Amino acid sequence: MTKPISLTRYLIEQQRQYQHIPDQLRLLLEVVARACKGISHAVNKGALGGVLGSAGSENVQGEVQKKLDIIANDVLIEANEWGGHLAAMASEEMEDIYTVPKRYPQGEYLLVFDPLDGSSNIDVNVSIGTIFSVLQKNHDHAEVTADDFLQPGSRQVAAGYCVYGPQTTLVLTLGNGVAMFTLDREQGSFVLTQENVQIPEDTKEFAINMSNYRHWDEPVKRYIDECLQGAQGPRGKNFNMRWIASMVADVHRIITRGGIFMYPWDQREPNKPGKLRLLYEANPMSWLIEQAGGAATNGRQRILDVQPQSLHERVSVVLGSRNEVERVTRYHLEATPTESR
Repeated sequence: MTKPISLTRYLIEQQRQYQHIPDQLRLLLEVVARACKGISHAVNKGALGGVLGSAGSENVQGEVQKKLDIIANDVLIEANEWGGHLAAMASEEMEDIYTVPKRYPQGEYLLVFDPLDGSSNIDVNVSIGTIFSVLQKNHDHAEVTADDFLQPGSRQVAAGYCVYGPQTTLVLTLGNGVAMFTLDREQGSFVLTQENVQIPEDTKEFAINMSNYRHWDEPVKRYIDECLQGAQGPRGKNFNMRWIASMVADVHRIITRGGIFMYPWDQREPNKPGKLRLLYEANPMSWLIEQAGGAATNGRQRILDVQPQSLHERVSVVLGSRNEVERVTRYHLEATPTESR
C-alpha cells in the first residue's frame, strides 16, 4: 500500500521540482494549514463549544458577525503573526491591515483571507470554509501599507481554501496545478488525496441565487433562461441548479465535478460592481479555477487582471467550466450598454 503523502512532504517535493518556492513560503502555508485545523475543530464542536450564534457586532462590510467569524479571524492572526514569514495580513473582517508587531521577525509575504466564508450557514450545519491568498511584499519601502495589498490576482504566489464539511478538505495552488488534501483526524495532519485536479470544460449544472432574477442584467437573464429551457431550448440539454450560499462550498463542488458559479452585478446596489470581495474571495478562487483548467471573469474581463483600488473592493464573479464561462462573458460583451451595466 502506498504511504500517504502529507502536506509537508508535498510542499517539500514541490520545492525540489519548482525552484521558485522558498522555504519561507512553504512554512507559511504549513502555518495556515495548522490554523485551518484549529478552525475546523471549533466548527465541529458547534453548540457544544458555545460558538454558534451572533457576536452582536458588524464587520467593515456592515454584516452581522457570527461568533465563529471572530474566532476564525483571531486564530489566523495569532497563528501567523510570530512565525517570521509575514509582513502583514488583511482580513475581510477587519477594516485596516494588520502589520506584524516589531517584536516579531518580519517576513517576505502578505496574507489575505476570508476567515469564515458562508458564515450565514454556521447555525444550520451547512459547509463553510476559509479562503486565503499569499502575495509578495513590496520591497520598495520598509513600512507596509494597505496599498501593498492592491495587487492584481495574477501576482498571487499561493492561494487556497479549506472547506469544513463531512470531511475537512484543503485545496491549494502554488501556480503548478491544484492539489487536494484531506484532514486525517487520527493523525492530525492533511494528507494528499488528489493531484492535478481538472474541471470539465462543459457542464450541466449552474449555481446562482435565483431569487435575484428580477435584478439581473439582460446577459445573465439570457444565459439562465437558456439553461431553464433545457433540452427543448437552444442549449439542447437539461441543466440542474445548485446553490449553497457559501462560495467556498459552491466552488469546491465545481472544482470536484464541474459547473458554473455566478454572483453577478444586480440592481439592488447599483453603485457596487458586485457582491463578492476581489481580494479575499474572487482572486484566490479565480486562480484555483484557472489552475484547474477553468475560467473566471467579472462578465467582461479576466478577474485576475483586475487592478484593485481598495482593500474591500467588490466584483462580479462568473467562474467554473471554461465553455460556460466564455458563453456568459460573450453575452455581456455582445450586449448594448442599456442591457449590461
